Amino acid sequence: MAEEPRKIVILGGGLTGISAALHLRRPWVLFEREAKLGGLAVTEERDGFHFDLTGHWLHLRDPAIKQLVAEVLPVEMASVQRRARIFSHGVTTLYPFQANLFGLPPEVIKECLLGVIQAKLQAPGAHPRNFEEYCLQHFGAGISRHFMIPYNEKLWGVHPRTITADWCSRFVPLPNLEEVVAGAVGADAGRMGYNISFLYPKQGGIETLTRALGARIQGGEVNLRSKVESLDFRRREVLVAGERVPYHAVVATLPLPELLARMPGLPDDIASHATRLRCTTLRYLNVATRSPPRADWHWVYVPEKNLPFYRVGIYSNAAAGMAPAGAASFYVELAERGPVSDATLSEVAQALTTIGAIGSPEDIRFADAREIKYAYVVFDEHYRAATTAIFRFLESHSIYPRGRYGAWAYNAMEDCLLAGREVAGTIEAALGSKTP
Repeated sequence: MAEEPRKIVILGGGLTGISAALHLRRPWVLFEREAKLGGLAVTEERDGFHFDLTGHWLHLRDPAIKQLVAEVLPVEMASVQRRARIFSHGVTTLYPFQANLFGLPPEVIKECLLGVIQAKLQAPGAHPRNFEEYCLQHFGAGISRHFMIPYNEKLWGVHPRTITADWCSRFVPLPNLEEVVAGAVGADAGRMGYNISFLYPKQGGIETLTRALGARIQGGEVNLRSKVESLDFRRREVLVAGERVPYHAVVATLPLPELLARMPGLPDDIASHATRLRCTTLRYLNVATRSPPRADWHWVYVPEKNLPFYRVGIYSNAAAGMAPAGAASFYVELAERGPVSDATLSEVAQALTTIGAIGSPEDIRFADAREIKYAYVVFDEHYRAATTAIFRFLESHSIYPRGRYGAWAYNAMEDCLLAGREVAGTIEAALGSKTP
Protein backbone atom coordinates (compact mmCIF):
# COMPACT_ATOMS: atom_id res chain seq x y z
CA MET A 1 0.00 0.00 0.00
CA ALA A 2 1.21 3.49 -0.77
CA GLU A 3 2.22 5.58 2.20
CA GLU A 4 -0.31 8.28 3.08
CA PRO A 5 1.05 11.67 2.00
CA ARG A 6 2.38 13.83 4.79
CA LYS A 7 0.74 17.14 5.56
CA ILE A 8 1.21 20.08 7.84
CA VAL A 9 -0.81 19.36 10.96
CA ILE A 10 -2.28 22.23 12.98
CA LEU A 11 -3.24 21.32 16.53
CA GLY A 12 -5.78 23.80 17.86
CA GLY A 13 -8.22 26.11 16.10
CA GLY A 14 -7.74 29.30 18.08
CA LEU A 15 -6.47 32.51 16.52
CA THR A 16 -2.96 31.14 16.00
CA GLY A 17 -4.21 27.97 14.32
CA ILE A 18 -6.62 29.90 12.11
CA SER A 19 -3.88 32.35 11.15
CA ALA A 20 -1.47 29.53 10.31
CA ALA A 21 -4.11 27.96 8.05
CA LEU A 22 -4.74 31.32 6.39
CA HIS A 23 -1.08 31.84 5.58
CA LEU A 24 0.06 28.33 4.61
CA ARG A 25 0.42 27.57 0.90
CA ARG A 26 0.76 23.81 1.35
CA PRO A 27 -1.90 21.22 2.24
CA TRP A 28 -2.75 21.24 5.93
CA VAL A 29 -5.13 19.56 8.30
CA LEU A 30 -6.41 21.25 11.46
CA PHE A 31 -7.72 19.44 14.54
CA GLU A 32 -9.81 21.32 17.09
CA ARG A 33 -11.22 19.55 20.15
CA GLU A 34 -14.23 21.86 20.51
CA ALA A 35 -17.32 22.03 18.30
CA LYS A 36 -16.24 25.34 16.75
CA LEU A 37 -13.13 27.30 15.96
CA GLY A 38 -11.93 30.12 18.14
CA GLY A 39 -10.14 28.71 21.18
CA LEU A 40 -10.44 31.37 23.86
CA ALA A 41 -11.64 33.98 21.34
CA VAL A 42 -15.27 32.87 21.46
CA THR A 43 -18.45 34.39 22.84
CA GLU A 44 -21.16 32.94 25.04
CA GLU A 45 -24.78 34.10 24.83
CA ARG A 46 -27.48 33.83 27.50
CA ASP A 47 -30.86 35.54 27.44
CA GLY A 48 -29.62 38.23 25.08
CA PHE A 49 -26.44 38.91 27.09
CA HIS A 50 -23.10 38.22 25.42
CA PHE A 51 -19.84 37.35 27.18
CA ASP A 52 -16.35 36.71 25.85
CA LEU A 53 -13.93 34.61 27.87
CA THR A 54 -13.11 37.81 29.82
CA GLY A 55 -11.71 40.86 28.03
CA HIS A 56 -10.83 40.32 24.38
CA TRP A 57 -10.16 43.83 23.13
CA LEU A 58 -8.29 43.85 19.82
CA HIS A 59 -5.16 46.04 19.67
CA LEU A 60 -3.57 46.13 16.21
CA ARG A 61 -0.18 47.51 15.16
CA ASP A 62 0.89 45.38 12.21
CA PRO A 63 -0.25 46.84 8.85
CA ALA A 64 -0.95 43.45 7.25
CA ILE A 65 -3.02 42.25 10.21
CA LYS A 66 -4.93 45.53 10.17
CA GLN A 67 -5.64 44.97 6.50
CA LEU A 68 -6.73 41.37 7.11
CA VAL A 69 -9.22 42.40 9.80
CA ALA A 70 -10.53 45.22 7.60
CA GLU A 71 -11.08 42.79 4.75
CA VAL A 72 -12.95 40.14 6.73
CA LEU A 73 -15.01 42.66 8.72
CA PRO A 74 -15.15 45.82 6.61
CA VAL A 75 -17.97 47.54 8.55
CA GLU A 76 -18.57 45.38 11.61
CA MET A 77 -15.65 46.59 13.76
CA ALA A 78 -15.80 49.75 15.85
CA SER A 79 -12.76 51.71 16.99
CA VAL A 80 -13.07 52.45 20.70
CA GLN A 81 -11.03 54.92 22.75
CA ARG A 82 -9.96 53.15 25.92
CA ARG A 83 -11.55 54.12 29.21
CA ALA A 84 -9.55 52.22 31.85
CA ARG A 85 -9.55 53.06 35.53
CA ILE A 86 -8.01 52.08 38.88
CA PHE A 87 -10.06 51.63 42.05
CA SER A 88 -7.96 51.97 45.20
CA HIS A 89 -8.14 53.75 48.55
CA GLY A 90 -11.86 54.20 47.99
CA VAL A 91 -11.51 56.31 44.84
CA THR A 92 -11.47 55.78 41.10
CA THR A 93 -8.50 57.21 39.21
CA LEU A 94 -7.21 57.11 35.65
CA TYR A 95 -5.02 54.36 34.22
CA PRO A 96 -2.12 53.83 34.54
CA PHE A 97 -1.75 54.27 38.29
CA GLN A 98 1.90 55.33 38.10
CA ALA A 99 1.05 58.34 35.91
CA ASN A 100 -2.31 59.31 37.45
CA LEU A 101 -1.94 59.74 41.20
CA PHE A 102 -4.29 62.74 41.27
CA GLY A 103 -7.40 62.01 43.32
CA LEU A 104 -5.73 59.63 45.77
CA PRO A 105 -5.42 60.59 49.46
CA PRO A 106 -2.69 63.26 49.88
CA GLU A 107 -0.51 61.03 52.07
CA VAL A 108 -0.56 58.32 49.37
CA ILE A 109 0.38 60.80 46.65
CA LYS A 110 3.23 62.11 48.81
CA GLU A 111 4.60 58.62 49.47
CA CYS A 112 4.35 57.65 45.80
CA LEU A 113 6.01 60.87 44.57
CA LEU A 114 8.89 60.67 47.03
CA GLY A 115 9.42 57.02 46.09
CA VAL A 116 9.47 57.58 42.36
CA ILE A 117 11.75 60.65 42.68
CA GLN A 118 14.18 58.62 44.75
CA ALA A 119 14.06 55.79 42.23
CA LYS A 120 14.63 58.13 39.28
CA LEU A 121 17.56 59.88 40.98
CA GLN A 122 19.37 56.71 41.93
CA ALA A 123 22.13 55.40 39.71
CA PRO A 124 21.03 52.43 37.59
CA GLY A 125 21.27 49.29 39.67
CA ALA A 126 21.83 45.70 38.74
CA HIS A 127 19.37 44.00 36.40
CA PRO A 128 16.31 43.21 38.54
CA ARG A 129 16.18 39.58 39.62
CA ASN A 130 12.40 39.56 39.84
CA PHE A 131 9.33 41.67 39.13
CA GLU A 132 9.26 43.15 42.63
CA GLU A 133 12.78 44.54 42.13
CA TYR A 134 11.75 45.77 38.67
CA CYS A 135 8.88 47.74 40.21
CA LEU A 136 11.04 49.20 42.96
CA GLN A 137 13.71 50.27 40.44
CA HIS A 138 11.28 51.95 38.07
CA PHE A 139 8.51 53.21 40.34
CA GLY A 140 9.90 53.41 43.85
CA ALA A 141 8.49 52.05 47.09
CA GLY A 142 5.20 53.99 47.18
CA ILE A 143 3.77 53.07 43.79
CA SER A 144 5.03 49.53 44.25
CA ARG A 145 3.33 49.19 47.63
CA HIS A 146 0.05 50.83 46.73
CA PHE A 147 -0.50 49.28 43.31
CA MET A 148 2.16 47.31 41.46
CA ILE A 149 2.83 44.60 44.03
CA PRO A 150 -0.70 44.00 45.38
CA TYR A 151 -2.34 44.13 41.94
CA ASN A 152 0.11 41.76 40.30
CA GLU A 153 -0.04 39.38 43.24
CA LYS A 154 -3.80 39.18 42.75
CA LEU A 155 -3.43 38.71 38.98
CA TRP A 156 -0.64 36.12 38.90
CA GLY A 157 -1.62 34.30 42.07
CA VAL A 158 1.98 34.46 43.31
CA HIS A 159 4.05 37.24 44.88
CA PRO A 160 5.92 39.42 42.34
CA ARG A 161 9.26 38.50 43.93
CA THR A 162 8.74 34.93 42.66
CA ILE A 163 8.38 35.91 38.99
CA THR A 164 10.77 37.63 36.62
CA ALA A 165 10.10 40.79 34.62
CA ASP A 166 10.52 39.00 31.28
CA TRP A 167 6.86 39.47 30.36
CA CYS A 168 6.29 43.13 31.13
CA SER A 169 8.26 45.35 28.74
CA ARG A 170 5.29 46.05 26.49
CA PHE A 171 2.50 45.82 29.01
CA VAL A 172 3.67 48.05 31.89
CA PRO A 173 3.91 51.77 30.97
CA LEU A 174 7.05 53.54 32.22
CA PRO A 175 6.31 57.27 32.59
CA ASN A 176 9.17 59.68 33.08
CA LEU A 177 9.39 61.88 36.18
CA GLU A 178 7.70 64.85 34.51
CA GLU A 179 4.74 62.66 33.53
CA VAL A 180 4.44 61.24 37.05
CA VAL A 181 4.42 64.73 38.57
CA ALA A 182 1.92 65.98 35.99
CA GLY A 183 -0.39 63.09 36.76
CA ALA A 184 -0.07 63.72 40.49
CA VAL A 185 -1.19 67.35 40.31
CA GLY A 186 -3.99 66.79 37.81
CA ALA A 187 -2.22 68.02 34.69
CA ASP A 188 -2.62 65.88 31.60
CA ALA A 189 0.14 63.29 31.63
CA GLY A 190 -0.95 61.95 28.24
CA ARG A 191 -2.45 58.62 27.27
CA MET A 192 -0.12 55.70 27.86
CA GLY A 193 0.07 52.00 27.17
CA TYR A 194 -0.17 49.70 24.18
CA ASN A 195 -3.99 49.69 24.36
CA ILE A 196 -4.89 53.40 24.08
CA SER A 197 -7.58 52.39 21.61
CA PHE A 198 -8.94 49.05 20.49
CA LEU A 199 -11.20 47.44 17.92
CA TYR A 200 -14.28 45.50 18.91
CA PRO A 201 -17.21 44.04 16.96
CA LYS A 202 -20.38 46.12 17.06
CA GLN A 203 -22.41 42.94 17.51
CA GLY A 204 -21.81 39.39 18.69
CA GLY A 205 -18.64 39.75 20.74
CA ILE A 206 -15.13 38.73 19.72
CA GLU A 207 -16.40 35.54 18.10
CA THR A 208 -17.62 37.73 15.25
CA LEU A 209 -13.97 38.16 14.30
CA THR A 210 -13.13 34.50 14.81
CA ARG A 211 -15.96 33.37 12.55
CA ALA A 212 -15.00 35.84 9.84
CA LEU A 213 -11.40 34.66 9.86
CA GLY A 214 -12.43 31.01 9.95
CA ALA A 215 -14.69 31.47 6.94
CA ARG A 216 -11.72 32.74 4.95
CA ILE A 217 -9.39 29.75 5.35
CA GLN A 218 -8.94 27.35 2.46
CA GLY A 219 -6.46 24.85 1.10
CA GLY A 220 -6.85 22.38 3.94
CA GLU A 221 -9.17 20.34 6.10
CA VAL A 222 -10.78 21.42 9.37
CA ASN A 223 -11.75 18.69 11.84
CA LEU A 224 -13.85 19.75 14.83
CA ARG A 225 -14.48 17.69 17.99
CA SER A 226 -11.08 16.12 17.30
CA LYS A 227 -8.78 15.89 20.28
CA VAL A 228 -5.18 14.85 19.71
CA GLU A 229 -4.41 11.62 21.58
CA SER A 230 -0.68 11.41 21.06
CA LEU A 231 2.18 12.73 18.99
CA ASP A 232 4.96 10.34 17.95
CA PHE A 233 7.94 12.57 17.21
CA ARG A 234 10.08 9.64 16.05
CA ARG A 235 7.60 8.34 13.47
CA ARG A 236 6.36 11.87 12.76
CA GLU A 237 2.75 10.94 13.28
CA VAL A 238 -0.17 12.41 15.17
CA LEU A 239 -2.87 10.12 16.56
CA VAL A 240 -6.38 11.62 16.50
CA ALA A 241 -9.55 9.57 17.12
CA GLY A 242 -7.61 6.39 16.45
CA GLU A 243 -6.30 7.64 13.11
CA ARG A 244 -2.60 8.11 12.49
CA VAL A 245 -1.78 11.22 10.51
CA PRO A 246 1.78 11.49 9.16
CA TYR A 247 3.17 15.01 9.08
CA HIS A 248 5.82 17.19 7.50
CA ALA A 249 5.48 19.65 10.35
CA VAL A 250 3.19 20.36 13.30
CA VAL A 251 1.90 23.74 14.44
CA ALA A 252 1.10 23.11 18.10
CA THR A 253 -1.15 25.75 19.66
CA LEU A 254 -2.52 23.71 22.54
CA PRO A 255 -1.02 24.48 25.96
CA LEU A 256 2.60 23.38 26.07
CA PRO A 257 2.15 21.02 29.07
CA GLU A 258 -0.77 19.35 27.25
CA LEU A 259 1.36 18.85 24.16
CA LEU A 260 4.28 17.35 26.08
CA ALA A 261 1.97 15.06 28.04
CA ARG A 262 0.86 13.57 24.70
CA MET A 263 4.41 12.83 23.54
CA PRO A 264 5.54 9.44 24.87
CA GLY A 265 9.24 8.75 25.08
CA LEU A 266 10.43 12.27 25.77
CA PRO A 267 14.13 12.54 26.72
CA ASP A 268 14.60 12.70 30.47
CA ASP A 269 15.81 16.30 30.46
CA ILE A 270 12.81 17.50 28.44
CA ALA A 271 10.40 15.59 30.66
CA SER A 272 12.05 17.20 33.68
CA HIS A 273 11.75 20.68 32.18
CA ALA A 274 8.08 20.00 31.44
CA THR A 275 7.36 19.55 35.15
CA ARG A 276 8.61 23.09 35.79
CA LEU A 277 6.11 24.83 33.53
CA ARG A 278 3.72 26.79 35.78
CA CYS A 279 0.48 28.55 35.01
CA THR A 280 -2.34 30.01 37.08
CA THR A 281 -5.99 29.14 36.61
CA LEU A 282 -8.49 31.97 36.23
CA ARG A 283 -11.94 31.82 37.75
CA TYR A 284 -14.28 34.54 36.64
CA LEU A 285 -17.94 35.49 36.48
CA ASN A 286 -20.21 36.42 33.60
CA VAL A 287 -22.47 38.99 35.23
CA ALA A 288 -25.71 40.34 33.76
CA THR A 289 -27.50 43.32 35.27
CA ARG A 290 -31.10 44.48 35.05
CA SER A 291 -30.11 48.12 34.69
CA PRO A 292 -27.36 50.15 33.02
CA PRO A 293 -23.98 50.24 34.78
CA ARG A 294 -23.20 53.15 37.08
CA ALA A 295 -19.64 53.28 35.68
CA ASP A 296 -18.66 54.45 32.20
CA TRP A 297 -15.29 52.66 32.02
CA HIS A 298 -14.49 49.64 29.88
CA TRP A 299 -12.44 47.97 32.59
CA VAL A 300 -11.03 48.75 36.03
CA TYR A 301 -7.98 47.41 37.90
CA VAL A 302 -8.47 46.68 41.60
CA PRO A 303 -5.34 46.18 43.79
CA GLU A 304 -7.22 46.28 47.10
CA LYS A 305 -6.77 43.03 49.01
CA ASN A 306 -10.16 43.32 50.70
CA LEU A 307 -12.02 43.15 47.37
CA PRO A 308 -12.53 39.73 45.73
CA PHE A 309 -11.55 40.63 42.17
CA TYR A 310 -8.55 42.22 40.49
CA ARG A 311 -10.21 43.35 37.26
CA VAL A 312 -13.75 44.04 36.12
CA GLY A 313 -14.85 44.84 32.59
CA ILE A 314 -18.11 46.04 31.08
CA TYR A 315 -18.62 44.65 27.58
CA SER A 316 -21.73 46.69 26.93
CA ASN A 317 -19.85 49.95 27.51
CA ALA A 318 -17.71 49.08 24.49
CA ALA A 319 -20.53 47.63 22.35
CA ALA A 320 -24.12 48.27 23.37
CA GLY A 321 -25.24 45.12 21.55
CA MET A 322 -23.51 42.94 24.16
CA ALA A 323 -26.58 43.31 26.42
CA PRO A 324 -30.30 43.97 25.98
CA ALA A 325 -31.38 47.60 26.00
CA GLY A 326 -31.27 49.08 29.50
CA ALA A 327 -29.05 46.28 30.84
CA ALA A 328 -25.32 45.48 30.98
CA SER A 329 -22.90 42.57 30.65
CA PHE A 330 -19.77 42.34 32.81
CA TYR A 331 -16.80 40.07 33.34
CA VAL A 332 -15.35 39.80 36.84
CA GLU A 333 -11.89 38.24 37.24
CA LEU A 334 -11.53 36.72 40.70
CA ALA A 335 -8.41 36.81 42.82
CA GLU A 336 -9.41 33.60 44.60
CA ARG A 337 -8.34 30.50 42.65
CA GLY A 338 -10.68 28.14 44.50
CA PRO A 339 -14.24 27.12 43.60
CA VAL A 340 -16.82 29.90 43.42
CA SER A 341 -19.26 29.63 46.32
CA ASP A 342 -22.52 31.42 47.14
CA ALA A 343 -20.56 33.46 49.65
CA THR A 344 -18.19 34.53 46.86
CA LEU A 345 -21.11 35.62 44.69
CA SER A 346 -22.55 37.67 47.53
CA GLU A 347 -19.18 39.26 48.22
CA VAL A 348 -18.72 40.11 44.54
CA ALA A 349 -22.16 41.70 44.31
CA GLN A 350 -21.39 43.94 47.27
CA ALA A 351 -17.91 44.76 45.96
CA LEU A 352 -19.28 45.78 42.54
CA THR A 353 -21.47 48.22 44.42
CA THR A 354 -18.50 49.46 46.45
CA ILE A 355 -16.45 50.32 43.36
CA GLY A 356 -19.40 52.10 41.76
CA ALA A 357 -19.93 49.62 38.93
CA ILE A 358 -23.59 48.95 39.85
CA GLY A 359 -26.15 50.66 42.04
CA SER A 360 -26.86 47.77 44.38
CA PRO A 361 -26.46 43.97 44.58
CA GLU A 362 -30.11 43.65 43.53
CA ASP A 363 -29.15 45.01 40.09
CA ILE A 364 -27.56 41.65 39.25
CA ARG A 365 -29.81 39.40 37.19
CA PHE A 366 -27.44 36.42 37.09
CA ALA A 367 -23.78 35.60 37.65
CA ASP A 368 -22.34 32.49 36.00
CA ALA A 369 -19.03 31.08 37.21
CA ARG A 370 -16.49 30.12 34.57
CA GLU A 371 -12.90 28.83 34.57
CA ILE A 372 -9.91 29.07 32.26
CA LYS A 373 -7.45 26.39 33.30
CA TYR A 374 -4.48 27.95 31.53
CA ALA A 375 -4.67 31.69 32.11
CA TYR A 376 -1.38 33.30 33.14
CA VAL A 377 1.99 31.69 32.53
CA VAL A 378 4.21 32.07 35.60
CA PHE A 379 7.60 33.51 34.64
CA ASP A 380 9.60 32.04 37.50
CA GLU A 381 13.33 31.31 37.74
CA HIS A 382 12.91 28.07 35.77
CA TYR A 383 10.95 29.57 32.90
CA ARG A 384 13.75 30.61 30.54
CA ALA A 385 15.85 27.44 30.81
CA ALA A 386 12.81 25.17 30.55
CA THR A 387 11.22 26.81 27.53
CA THR A 388 14.53 27.24 25.69
CA ALA A 389 15.32 23.53 26.00
CA ILE A 390 11.78 22.41 25.19
CA PHE A 391 11.45 24.61 22.11
CA ARG A 392 14.84 23.53 20.78
CA PHE A 393 13.86 19.89 21.14
CA LEU A 394 10.43 20.30 19.56
CA GLU A 395 11.61 22.27 16.57
CA SER A 396 14.35 19.73 15.93
CA HIS A 397 11.45 17.35 15.22
CA SER A 398 9.54 19.88 13.08
CA ILE A 399 7.07 20.66 15.87
CA TYR A 400 6.45 24.38 16.19
CA PRO A 401 4.78 25.54 19.44
CA ARG A 402 3.03 28.85 18.85
CA GLY A 403 0.36 31.09 20.33
CA ARG A 404 -0.09 32.27 23.89
CA TYR A 405 -0.09 28.81 25.44
CA GLY A 406 1.74 26.86 22.77
CA ALA A 407 4.68 29.26 23.08
CA TRP A 408 4.03 29.54 26.83
CA ALA A 409 3.98 33.33 26.73
CA TYR A 410 2.06 36.44 27.77
CA ASN A 411 0.66 38.22 24.74
CA ALA A 412 -2.36 39.69 23.01
CA MET A 413 -4.65 38.53 20.21
CA GLU A 414 -2.67 40.24 17.49
CA ASP A 415 0.44 38.38 18.66
CA CYS A 416 -1.41 35.11 18.04
CA LEU A 417 -2.34 36.19 14.52
CA LEU A 418 1.26 37.22 13.91
CA ALA A 419 2.51 33.90 15.28
CA GLY A 420 0.34 32.02 12.79
CA ARG A 421 1.74 34.07 9.93
CA GLU A 422 5.30 33.65 11.15
CA VAL A 423 5.10 29.90 11.62
CA ALA A 424 3.58 29.44 8.17
CA GLY A 425 6.58 31.21 6.67
CA THR A 426 9.00 29.26 8.86
CA ILE A 427 7.53 25.93 7.76
CA GLU A 428 7.44 26.93 4.11
CA ALA A 429 11.13 27.86 4.29
CA ALA A 430 12.06 24.67 6.16
CA LEU A 431 10.29 22.42 3.66
CA GLY A 432 11.77 24.29 0.71
CA SER A 433 11.33 22.35 -2.50
CA LYS A 434 9.71 19.28 -0.92
CA THR A 435 6.60 18.20 -2.78
CA PRO A 436 3.53 19.77 -1.15
